Amino acid sequence: MASAEELLESLGVSIDPGTLRLALTHRSYSYENDGIPTNERLEFLGDSVLGLAVTDYLYRTYPDLPEGDLAKLRAALVSTRALARIARRLGVGRHVRLGEGEQRTGGSDKDSILADTMEALIGASYLSTDVETARQLVLRLVTPLLSDKEAMTAGKDWKTTIQELAAAQGLGEVRYMVEGEGPDHSRTFTAVLTIGSVPYGTGSGSSKKDAEREAARLTADQISSADDADILTLVLGRG
Repeated sequence: MASAEELLESLGVSIDPGTLRLALTHRSYSYENDGIPTNERLEFLGDSVLGLAVTDYLYRTYPDLPEGDLAKLRAALVSTRALARIARRLGVGRHVRLGEGEQRTGGSDKDSILADTMEALIGASYLSTDVETARQLVLRLVTPLLSDKEAMTAGKDWKTTIQELAAAQGLGEVRYMVEGEGPDHSRTFTAVLTIGSVPYGTGSGSSKKDAEREAARLTADQISSADDADILTLVLGRG
């Protein structure tokens, strides 16, 4: 396992050794080691610290946004996929204490485990330091996502988004042309999205639905630029 000092340097905070060890202890490790305490209580605490810090930041940064829009932004910033993305950037996975079964199945790179561990680390920071230090940690980790289109729209319903964008811009009817190839047990599907008579994104996947979703995501990239305003437009569902 990588050194604790390396992780603390990446986080930019001080966490006492016992609390850090607890924050990195997944329940699968506990099951195989006489039921030692896990990071789940710290995860519970960190979730609240994370939510308050992000809510406060969004409230102050976007004074003109209504409650519903603020809620959408918060949901994107604290989602499992967003937290897992942060964890991968920090290299958290190689520090997590996992049971042998989870290790064999790639647990150190699972979104759910990485996101839960990030929340536990935030909770550990709060306990080892103070609320302001923990808040600053959250802001350092989370606010860069506001300029990261892929992170902010990771769970987006892209097919609905394309319908809304096409209607708002008067581009015409949205259609998907899907073809599949390969044996029945391992087919790959390719979808081409057209709006009006113009072809846009081409996506692939193991199902027709996945291929269409990917085509829609790529199409959104083509008809929306990547600046912050357009990221907010996509997250908030505005045409």
